[in-house]
Amino acid sequence: MPDKIELTDAEWRERLTPEQYAILRQKGTERAFTGEYEKNKAPGEYVCAGCGQPLFESDDKYDSGSGWPSFTRPAEDGAVEEHRDMSHGMVRTEVVCARCEGHLGHVFPDGPGPEGLRYCVNSAALAFKPQDD
Repeated sequence: MPDKIELTDAEWRERLTPEQYAILRQKGTERAFTGEYEKNKAPGEYVCAGCGQPLFESDDKYDSGSGWPSFTRPAEDGAVEEHRDMSHGMVRTEVVCARCEGHLGHVFPDGPGPEGLRYCVNSAALAFKPQDD
């Protein structure tokens, strides 16, 4: 489990872009098919845009057709936390960064593979670190 990071609202606003702040700190959602990493196929690692916590690997990314980057699993156990989300008249499972508790997106039970999970994540909540060749 990563060490938690806690910043004031002013510190988050200084650290993040307005879009990142709206998503990570206010639980916003970017429009489908507009995110920087939705079509990214390069090998590498996706980390939290707020704190740099490793979250997902490119090997676990796939095109779900949803319009957001989708992953079959987190990079490692404990990288993300899940919370029940009852907003907007729906019951969903919110996914947050385990280190800074930034909102990443949601996980759904309709993914491929043995786990059958789809981690649907906002691009603005992520930063991409290309794999060294």
